[in-house]
Amino acid sequence: MKTVKITYWTFTIILSAFIVSGAVLDVMRGADVMAFFKHLGYPDYFPRFIGVLKVLGIAAILTPGIPKIKEWAYAGLAFDLVGALSSHLLNGDPVGVWMPALIGLVLVAGSYVFYHRKQKLSLSYQIENS
Repeated sequence: MKTVKITYWTFTIILSAFIVSGAVLDVMRGADVMAFFKHLGYPDYFPRFIGVLKVLGIAAILTPGIPKIKEWAYAGLAFDLVGALSSHLLNGDPVGVWMPALIGLVLVAGSYVFYHRKQKLSLSYQIENS
C-alpha cells in the first residue's frame, strides 16, 4: 500500500506542478503565450479560459472526498492534453514543441491509474478491518 501511495503522490505532485505552471502562463496571457495559441489557431480568449479550467482541474484532483468530480477533472485534463498534442501535430510542430503535451498525458495517466489502485487498496483494507 505504501508504494502505491508514494507512486500516486509522485505522479500527482509532478502533474500538479506541470499543469499549474502552464496554467499561470495561460491566465497571464503574455505575448509569447498569445503568439503560441494564435499559431495553433485558437481565439484570443482561449488561453485564459483553459488556464482557469486547468487550475480548477488540479484543485479537484487534490481535494479529497469528491470522486465523481475527480473523474471529470482527470478526463478534462486528458482532453486538454490530447487536444494540445493533436493541435501541435496537425500544425507540423517539431518534437520539442509537442513533447510537453505527451509528457502531460503520461503524468495524467500515471496519477489516474495509481489513484484507482490507492482507492482499491484502501477499500480492501477497510473491508478486512471491519
